[in-house]
Amino acid sequence: MDYNGLTRKYWELQGKRVAALRDAIRERDDSLTFGRVVPDGHDLALGRGRRIKMAVMFIDICGFSKRPSETAEDQYVMLAALNLFFTEMIRIAEDYGGTVEKNTGDGLMAYFEDNGGDPPEGGCKRAVTCSLTMLAAREHLITPILEASGIPPFSFRVSIDYGFVTIAKMGAARGFSSYVAIGATANFAAKMLGKAREQDIVIGALVREELPSAWQDQFTEMHPEPTGWSYEATGKPYDLFRYTGRWARLVD
Repeated sequence: MDYNGLTRKYWELQGKRVAALRDAIRERDDSLTFGRVVPDGHDLALGRGRRIKMAVMFIDICGFSKRPSETAEDQYVMLAALNLFFTEMIRIAEDYGGTVEKNTGDGLMAYFEDNGGDPPEGGCKRAVTCSLTMLAAREHLITPILEASGIPPFSFRVSIDYGFVTIAKMGAARGFSSYVAIGATANFAAKMLGKAREQDIVIGALVREELPSAWQDQFTEMHPEPTGWSYEATGKPYDLFRYTGRWARLVD
């Protein structure tokens, strides 16, 4: 994976992947069923956690609750569109070495550990470049498919913060269980979404500090609104930034 640009080879493979997913969704007749299957995991015992320094990223679909979802047809269309959108978003996150821990219905939470990915790279840089590829995929791959089917395209926003987070598995031994992210980093990353507009990438000051200096100078601007958060040790405000860079061209 190239973290400094969007390679032509990756983009072409991604285009084929999205097209194949579109075709699979169109051919599926049993997409809407009753009941649910809760996936389980075995890497953590219930009530146990692991504390990791990571970048935590949230993506959130804008205006999700305003979309029609009353009739069975509305729900089927929504299901097909969400399937296309989230399947590709999750795959992109995994391509950048991220782990998707939560699907909130209209968004995702993923984390990027330091020195993860292939090749290994810091979590903040991978999270930011992942979000850039997500935005490019939304605009150039997913939106044309939805519009061709008469479905309004999705707009979404991204927030990223960085620090120590404990990932724990919570629930009942024989019943429902899921992962939860515990820590100020995850909490703030979620709250930061409220400061983001459509197609925005908002990052915390600690994320900005981890990015290459050229990226900090050229592609970040301080958010005009105060966060209301401060450093515990100093009491100084914790600043929020917009990441304004976007993939401009393919890298051969």
